[in-house]
Amino acid sequence: MSVKAFIIEDDEDLSEIFADALETVGYEVEQIKDGLIAQQRLKEDVPFVILLDMHLPHVAGADLLKEIKADERFKDTYVILTTADARLAEVYEPIADFVMVKPISFVQLRDLTARLKPK
Repeated sequence: MSVKAFIIEDDEDLSEIFADALETVGYEVEQIKDGLIAQQRLKEDVPFVILLDMHLPHVAGADLLKEIKADERFKDTYVILTTADARLAEVYEPIADFVMVKPISFVQLRDLTARLKPK
């Protein structure tokens, strides 16, 4: 069974590390580097997990988070916020399913997403 994950992250190196971590535990990963493109893809598809950076070009992660949480289609989707801003993490922690403050290790992300993945 293929389990889809979106990695919405504009830092290409981080996006690759995150993708490797999720692919290691069996996710089918799509990397999205722009908030506007993410907004469009989220209209077309409903992933099981979304890794969401808060600082994105064109549409902020906070705006995407609000849209995702307001849309019934995503009620079973896990949203993992990834940010280097600890204050921002505190603000959005009640809304997101998980918040990870950068730097995020490959092992941390791999282990968390492995636990979330349906058996």
